This record gives sequence, structure tokens and C-alpha cells, in this order.
Amino acid sequence: MENKLQNVDIYQFQQELLNWYYTNKRDLPWRKDQDPYKIWVSEIMLQQTKVDTVIPYFHRFITKFPTLHDLAEADQQDVLKAWEGLGYYSRARNLQNAVREVVATYGGEVPSTPKELGALKGVGPYTKGAILSIAYNQPEPAVDGNVMRVLARILKIEEDIAKPSAKKLFENYVHGLISHEDPSSFNQGIMELGALVCTPQTPMCMFCPVQQHCQAFAEGIEKELPIKSKAKKQKTIPYVALLIKNDKNQYVIEKRSENGLLANLWQFPMVPIDEIGFDHLENWLFNEYGVKIALGSQKGKLKHVFSHLIWQLEIYQAKTTQCQTTDERLKFVEREELESYPFPVSHQKMMKYI
Repeated sequence: MENKLQNVDIYQFQQELLNWYYTNKRDLPWRKDQDPYKIWVSEIMLQQTKVDTVIPYFHRFITKFPTLHDLAEADQQDVLKAWEGLGYYSRARNLQNAVREVVATYGGEVPSTPKELGALKGVGPYTKGAILSIAYNQPEPAVDGNVMRVLARILKIEEDIAKPSAKKLFENYVHGLISHEDPSSFNQGIMELGALVCTPQTPMCMFCPVQQHCQAFAEGIEKELPIKSKAKKQKTIPYVALLIKNDKNQYVIEKRSENGLLANLWQFPMVPIDEIGFDHLENWLFNEYGVKIALGSQKGKLKHVFSHLIWQLEIYQAKTTQCQTTDERLKFVEREELESYPFPVSHQKMMKYI
């Protein structure tokens, strides 16, 4: 590690990065103050989601749950509804669980030590480092994809960033580079540089404030770094999604389980069509849920892509004469009521067929 940093004038690198950040930083709502709660919410939202997408969600979420105590006391279904459309819903559930822990254990004050903060549900090394550095101005590394890309180019690091061991390596480099005068701006500066200048496909090296320190630029290999091995191919699963209506104009919706993908969200019933075959769909539904249906016409098709799998959805209308069910997963709800339940994006899109 030392060899990599020996080639960098660390003080000059810090100053050039910080001066650029002070002048060029974007006006983002979570940068208005150093409230650790708001920074925490923003960092969880920003995981695997672009800044422009997050901004309106952040505003709505903070308006609905302005303080840590408000979020701790909220009904989980309301929290999931506020998160609806952002995806990766375990982030919202873990955030609320951790916030409740902060209220119960730390009197509502977000912990400012690495050990206590890192022990909270859903607070990994990156989120811990972001809160400690940005909110509490501590010289802690916060290494995300942007940071790894920037430093892989600056220091010419040729390790595969997809490997779990790479994170630790980059954290060590940040420890050696970070400004102790303004660690908050230093970490945000590297992230901002990765978002605005040192971009994945076509880095704008001519505009880079730390270009003179960049070994990849000096060797003309900035587009070849970082090295990242390909993820496994996603598995595709076909389903029939059923918009089941009864004579009272009520629709059948199903609550997903408390664990796993899209936990605790609501959806229209989905039939794993590959496993049972289309001809047995009505029987399967009755055996699984105790609901008798008459299948109607196909209304549309949807493809929904997750990080590890793909849903191929065929959407069908169906009718039932039932108005209630003994299956605790299901509910009959009025058309107008559907809006109040948290649905994943794929099932929100089905609403247009109702």
C-alpha cells in the first residue's frame, strides 16, 4: 500500500480536491446541514439509486418523517409506502429497525463511534463511514463505487473491485489520503468527482482537478480501470399476475412474506407458470389460496429486472364470486383503496389495466 501513496503529494491532492469540491459541489437537500439523521436517510436511499431519482423521494420522506423519532414511531406499511418505487425495500425496513434501536439504546442520538454505529441493522462499512465523516467530521473512509473508480485510476490499482477483499484495500488507501482538517468535504469531494468528472465510461480528464496525480491518465489507461469481473447471469422466472375482481368491484391483493424479496409489500397474486402449466392455473390458485376464479383475457406483459433475477409477467384479468378469504395473506380491497397500499413498481404498473 505504501508504494502507491509514495507517488502522491497527499497534501496537494487534498487541497486541489477540496478547492474543487467547495466550488463545484451540487446543491443537494441533505447537504443543507450536517444532521446525521438526514445524512443517514440520504445515504441509504443513494445505495444503488441515482441522485436525481433520490431527491424527490428524500424530500417526501423527510416531510413525512422529519425526525428520527417520527420514523421510529411510524407504521412500517407507511414507511414502505413512502419508499414505494425506490426498490431494494429491505433498505427501508433495516433503516427503520436501526432508528428504533437508536431511540431505545441511545436516546435518539445517532451514535458517533464506529463500533456503536456499525452495530446497527443495515449500517455497513460505507454507511458508517459516510455518517461519521459527513455528519461528525471524523476522518473515516466511506468507500462506494465512485470512490473505488476514482482511486483505482489515481493510484493505478489493478485489483478486481468486484471481490469483497477490494473494499478493505480501498479503505486503507482512503485512510492514508483523507484530509483531517475537513474529512466531510474530502469524502464528498471524491464521490462528487466520481459522479461528475471521473465517470465510468468516458471520464472527463481535462476537467479533473487532480489530473496531475492520476497515474492511469499519465499512462493513458483511465478507461481500462477499474477492473471489475462480470456478475452472474440473472435467472428469468415467468409468472402470470392476476387482476381478480369480484361483483362488489373489489380486487384481491396479497401481502408478501416478512422475509426475502419485496418483504411486506403488497401485490396482485402471481402464479409460477413454468412449474404448474397454464392449463392448471385456476386449480393451483384454489389449492394455494382457496379462491375460485374464472380466468379472463390477457391485458398486457411486463418485464421487471432485479439485480439477480428477471420477472417475465403476463397480466390477466379474472373474476371471482367470493368476497372474503380465510387465507391471511389475501385481502379484498376497493379500487380506490389500492392507492394506500405499498406495491412494488412492477405491480404499480399493472394498475393501468384495472
